[in-house]
Amino acid sequence: MTVLPIIIAPDPMLRKKATPVRTVDSEISQLMKDMLETMYRAPGIGLAATQVGVLKRVVVVDISKKEQLNEPICMANPEIVWSSKEEVTCEEGCLSLPEQYSEITRPDRIKLRYINENNEKVDREASGLLATCIQHELDHLQGILFIDHLSSLKRNIILRRLKKLKKLNAKS
Repeated sequence: MTVLPIIIAPDPMLRKKATPVRTVDSEISQLMKDMLETMYRAPGIGLAATQVGVLKRVVVVDISKKEQLNEPICMANPEIVWSSKEEVTCEEGCLSLPEQYSEITRPDRIKLRYINENNEKVDREASGLLATCIQHELDHLQGILFIDHLSSLKRNIILRRLKKLKKLNAKS
């Protein structure tokens, strides 16, 4: 498995929409494995293919605790087919926006459909942190970042911080 470079905002690649996957073949399966390795190393609980520069509708998530065994979920062409009216507010962060966090409100429960790593269609329900994580990653596939759910003032503050961080990292 390969650790892939994670794209950092405000890179324009993060604003592009991903295209559907025709089938989960060996190439997409390898991408999923590489994305999991990248996500675990970061460390994070979710990663979209757009964050590693691949414009494919592929997402991996794993909200298991460090002391537990990994429980990854690999998804191609994920789509939310239902979401609850009840909402929950959680602090979100993002591997593409390092060290930036904010409270985001999303539906508490969702039903989704996707193709797994074995090219099988899956219908699944998710709630709580898993639902939040999946919604966050599916936003990435549409070119949406969690900061887009914030006021323009808060979003601009975070983007300015990231630009400064990029400049500092470029100098070192």
